Amino acid sequence: MDKQAAGDVSPIRDIPSALADFDALLAAIGGRRPAIFLDYDGTLTPIVARPELAILGSAEREVIRQLAQRLPVAVISGRDRQDVERLVGIDELVFAGSHGFDIRVPGRGQLKHEVGGEFGPVLDRTEAVLRRRLEPIDGALVERKKLSIAAHYRQVPESDLPAFLAAVDAVRDAEPDLKRMPGKKVFEFEPKLDWDKGKAVRWLLRALELDTPQVVPLFFGDDVTDEDAFAALRDDGIGIVIAAPLEDTERITAARFRVDDPDQALAVLQRLYEGS
Repeated sequence: MDKQAAGDVSPIRDIPSALADFDALLAAIGGRRPAIFLDYDGTLTPIVARPELAILGSAEREVIRQLAQRLPVAVISGRDRQDVERLVGIDELVFAGSHGFDIRVPGRGQLKHEVGGEFGPVLDRTEAVLRRRLEPIDGALVERKKLSIAAHYRQVPESDLPAFLAAVDAVRDAEPDLKRMPGKKVFEFEPKLDWDKGKAVRWLLRALELDTPQVVPLFFGDDVTDEDAFAALRDDGIGIVIAAPLEDTERITAARFRVDDPDQALAVLQRLYEGS
């Protein structure tokens, strides 16, 4: 996340609920047309033990499908773009994968924006080293994506965490062209470029001709990587963090609103649909 002034971030426990205080959210929208940007894991689906278990339910899919018929909707995920497209299963949406490194906008001549493609060899090399180092550690999982690599430790026993952290530290130190991003029980290795979810949202607003005073972007996300988007929208948009304040007691955020879990996020989306 970019460096921010102290007034730009707040403890999660101190920001209002977008669901319980929906009128405050409507006041922040101020009659403008919302453009919806959604993370996937932890936002549309609960956090699960393995990535392939994060399945979007049919009821949730229908809410998003209906919303997209009235408002612009984009999904920006740490997953590969093709993977999250398959999981969501709604062709009309805009999809950005690998934390915004790979973006597809349908309906406009298949408009594409992709950065980081030249990093294939270094990612291949890093994947091989990570797999070799983490293979002896119970529960460690390496997930290769097109433009990043995730090292998961949600199922690693506490006693093996020092070995896991030592392995990812060694890989980070050996590959200066990659940056390591922390997440929820995961470390992501991605190209060391000046690009993140916040810049991806800004690019999409321009590409979709939504960067006007009549439109307000809303970004829903749960993880540390989503803070880049919250910060990018702090002045003219609205960040909504999915985080229960009693669980994330120490976390601060650039989001202006919160919800406790994906079910509450879906309820907010439903109310936005009903009011659109």
